[in-house]
Amino acid sequence: MHEYSIVTSLLDMCEENAKKENATKVTKVEVKIGKLSGVEPYLLESAFETFKEKTICDGAEFVMNIQDVVVHCNSCNKDYTLEKNEFFCPGCKSLDLDVVDGNDMYLMRVEME
Repeated sequence: MHEYSIVTSLLDMCEENAKKENATKVTKVEVKIGKLSGVEPYLLESAFETFKEKTICDGAEFVMNIQDVVVHCNSCNKDYTLEKNEFFCPGCKSLDLDVVDGNDMYLMRVEME
């Protein structure tokens, strides 16, 4: 379960940010998870809820924003949000695509007291 190592890193980042801001408690953690990131949102949330106990994030709200896959078509020079994992341009049907968004996970915001 690689979600455990992701949560461990996430909790470490929250701890570092809180120390920089002289905060004693994290109240909210917001992440963006791309559909192609390889992260299973349910497992990530479950791991966060389990491992946040007795850390600076104990009691923190965990918010996940799921990012659709956005591609740029090099043939028609347009960006599209893919509805399915079908990697061809919805406009011109080209296969010459670059993934612009939806393949990473980011820590977007940490709210602290």
